[in-house]
Amino acid sequence: MTPVDTAAVQAQLIERSGRIRSALEHVRHDDQLVHLLKDVDAALERIGSGTYGICDVCHEPIEEEYLRADPLVTVCLEHLSPGEQKTIERDLELAARVQGKLLPMCNTRVYSWEFCYHYEPFGPVGGDYCDLIRPSESGGDMYFFLGDVSGKGVAASLLVSYLHATVRSLLHSEPTLAGLMERVNRLLCETTLSSNFITLAAGRASADGTVEFVNAGHCHPLVVRGGAIRSIETTGLPLGISFGARYRSVTTKLAPGDSIFIYTDGLSEARNSEKEEYSEARISALVARESGVTPEALIGIARRDLSAFSGGSGKFDDLSIMAMRRLSEGT
Repeated sequence: MTPVDTAAVQAQLIERSGRIRSALEHVRHDDQLVHLLKDVDAALERIGSGTYGICDVCHEPIEEEYLRADPLVTVCLEHLSPGEQKTIERDLELAARVQGKLLPMCNTRVYSWEFCYHYEPFGPVGGDYCDLIRPSESGGDMYFFLGDVSGKGVAASLLVSYLHATVRSLLHSEPTLAGLMERVNRLLCETTLSSNFITLAAGRASADGTVEFVNAGHCHPLVVRGGAIRSIETTGLPLGISFGARYRSVTTKLAPGDSIFIYTDGLSEARNSEKEEYSEARISALVARESGVTPEALIGIARRDLSAFSGGSGKFDDLSIMAMRRLSEGT
């Protein structure tokens, strides 16, 4: 879990304070704005004194995801009133429903491609991004994305929703996949905190089996082509780190029976009771061994193998897996 970046929060709060003061020059008797300004200034004082993020009641650190979601909070979740706790629970339920609506249809087929995924958030909502965008016209390309937002919980899920909308809004105005990633990256750098970044595996698949990849710092996607397995190395920085980041694409052509397997680090970095990682090497061996099965079956095999490896050890992160396979025409 990425710690809260207090320098970034401080810059954000200073900017917010300035905006509120400017608004108060035009609306002098707005009690709500006055109260908000006091809360913002108090948060800045806590940052200056080194007490920011400490609960006023128990003097323990406030939950990081709660603090990211609302940088003005002064008590931890445990010490909220029953009414405040119920409000948060309702918000989480709503956020989970919204996030569920953003996920693509599973066990679907586009052209000769069959597609499946598994999406399992660590808590009520997650920070993994999963999407499949069907062609807008006959003969058009299909796009697929699997990514991982820094952090977990509500704050991460909000950035997932923003990324989902941004990608879809820019998709058909940018002719190249690398160019799309560069535009998305610039928007993220302009509109998010410096502590936020996203690793992302992006792909574009055509009806003839041609697949283009851009890997923005994500776990290496695996391509099984002609019985040989290949990993798609990093082709650019994670999104949101550098405004001027450039991305390049890698293109390959898959024949009937070839497949693609993409995952987040909730799979590769899962640990067992002896603190051993599941590892990219184990994933590659499993995918190579089981590449002839359907995407749904491959994901099921991977999940069962992970369960056997972890031996009941608890989850520590969101877990997302995506698999695709090219079928013979007319299958």
